[in-house]
Amino acid sequence: MLMVGQKAPEFTLDALVGKDEFRKISLSQYRGKWVVLFFYPLDFTFVCPTEILQFSKRESDFKEKNAVVLGASVDSVHSHKAWVNGSLGQLTYPLLADLTREVSRRYGALIEEAGHTTRASFIIDPEGVMQYALYHNTNVGRSVDETLRVLEALQTGERCPVDWKKGEKTLGK
Repeated sequence: MLMVGQKAPEFTLDALVGKDEFRKISLSQYRGKWVVLFFYPLDFTFVCPTEILQFSKRESDFKEKNAVVLGASVDSVHSHKAWVNGSLGQLTYPLLADLTREVSRRYGALIEEAGHTTRASFIIDPEGVMQYALYHNTNVGRSVDETLRVLEALQTGERCPVDWKKGEKTLGK
């Protein structure tokens, strides 16, 4: 099982960037940056767009923190494109297509019997080490605010108490 403190599994996946550009995206191309990787169950579903759009709306907040956002599901880039150009709307970050389900499996996000992923969120540091992993019930959307809060806390390099927010005292090293 993937654990915090371990090297994040490398991947190269096809991705939709913008409304119609297909590109290969690798974790290694973001070395030197923080990576927020999140998996969602499927395109054209009900809870997923609320999260996906919120990550897009808040992407500039992640960029300010030297972080990139990557969304991923087991859908194809063509499914992503149809959704983005249909009901979802354009996003500010790439949507990765894990058709073989191998990356989802390696990150522990795949629900094998369902054939799709759960909601899973990961924060990977600039050296490629997993610093945060959270798995959510598929019926409940995750909090983008909480993901940002945890990213900021991790970036302090210090111990942070419950509900810590940027600007508050940490507990030191």
